[in-house]
Amino acid sequence: MDIAYVFYAYLPCIIALYVITQHLLHKFLNFPPSPFPVIPIIGHLYLLKKPIQKTLSNLSNLYGPVFFLRLGSRPVLVVSSVSAAEECFTKNDINFANRPQLLYAKYLGYNYNSIVWGPYGDHWRNLRRISSIEILSTYRLQKLSQIRSDEVQTLIQRLVLSCGEDKYQTLHVKPVLSTLMFNVMTRMIAGKKFFGEDTLKSEEAKRFKEIIAESSVLVGASNVGEFMPIIRWLLFNKMEKKLKILHKKRDGLVQKWIEEFRDKISDGTGESEEKSMIEILLSLQHKEPEYYTDETIKSLMLALLQAGVSTSVDTMEWAMAFLLNSPNVLKKAQSEIDNCVPRHRLIDETDLAELPYLKCIIRETMRMSPVAPFLVPHESSMDSTVCGFFVPRKTMLLVNVKSIQNDPGYWEDPDIFMPERFEGLDVANVGCKWMPFGSGRRGCPGEGLAMRIVGLTLGALIQCFDWDRMGEEMVDMTTGSGLTAPMAQPLMAKYRPRPTMINLLSQI
Repeated sequence: MDIAYVFYAYLPCIIALYVITQHLLHKFLNFPPSPFPVIPIIGHLYLLKKPIQKTLSNLSNLYGPVFFLRLGSRPVLVVSSVSAAEECFTKNDINFANRPQLLYAKYLGYNYNSIVWGPYGDHWRNLRRISSIEILSTYRLQKLSQIRSDEVQTLIQRLVLSCGEDKYQTLHVKPVLSTLMFNVMTRMIAGKKFFGEDTLKSEEAKRFKEIIAESSVLVGASNVGEFMPIIRWLLFNKMEKKLKILHKKRDGLVQKWIEEFRDKISDGTGESEEKSMIEILLSLQHKEPEYYTDETIKSLMLALLQAGVSTSVDTMEWAMAFLLNSPNVLKKAQSEIDNCVPRHRLIDETDLAELPYLKCIIRETMRMSPVAPFLVPHESSMDSTVCGFFVPRKTMLLVNVKSIQNDPGYWEDPDIFMPERFEGLDVANVGCKWMPFGSGRRGCPGEGLAMRIVGLTLGALIQCFDWDRMGEEMVDMTTGSGLTAPMAQPLMAKYRPRPTMINLLSQI
């Protein structure tokens, strides 16, 4: 009898036996609930459809707030309840303080040695210390506040020049916010700006924009090789080659900035009063070279650039969309700013502490539309239990923040945009009910910077202009697919200077 014939004749039986055996083993080991069947090699990948967020939420409705997937060769734990999330980030915080070794993290995260993708340990703790104390502390952010104020004022000037005093002008919101954020971040990092009319002829600006465009495409691209190494090997992974090239470009760009500052320091033209982040780190490198290597500086700056821009831009776009659909909230925010900020000047960061309703708007936006709906993935370093279920080591953890923050069991009328729910609420004491910046050891250290720039930008747009939807229809609030859950339909809006602000705007 032909061996191949026998093999193919019994193949369905072999597969069925494997599937049933895996299912029984899963129950015997007390794994969390899991969809059936688990198909050999691909596991549960057949269940995933875009948008992934909706797919995982639907699976949570079927299998409960803690369930288990096998995505190819990678085990994944998905949690979508406050109690499960708190157990992961308290009792099991150290266990889940690692990151999975994803392909793009290898090349864009300096071989898993960046603050975002590095494993929990001494090196990561050093990076966290540097970022929290030397880069993103209240003191350092205050020293660089003028940069943020300058760029917000430039944004307001640009919008004023594009419209008349009485007529509404149409605005594609996201591009102007992206320009603002990239200029803010690159000026803070390296004292340079790469967007705007005065940069059109700059070769460095052109190169920077190309790198940003490539990064956006490659980081946002799906790669089945992350979960099925055999596919990556068979296809020789074109993605991996592209990531290697991109890493070289990114690394070279920031190394050039470092060398420029070194040259300025050596010839005595450095040490500016408004020190950039690279200047600060180079001065520390001189004292402690073992902690502040060039690679450490580059990885921190690129992580800040990558994580800080898209998340802030998407948050501001969502906030503007919510305000357009809730004109009463917009008017209330304008009244608060009018009562706090004198008409003869623009809002600045020192005003934000006196604008609690504006902060409530930002927090409610982050609650309803968190730009990292599953946070950055975590990974377990040892076997553990979550809600009584066994979780093996090297299991990827996905926390469904979007589902938790929109759960009617935790939030009254969660589908209604209601900033008032945050009035008088201390978000530091709500546990995992609200955690757009994550929780535990791997919580985002950039929360202070994000709240400053988002608050300042939104405050200025609300203070200076009247806003309206493009038509009678409500703004489409569908979430798109992507790493930071942007709006599916880019926001278009109408705006014009507020009559009470015309005198000030004419002088800017």
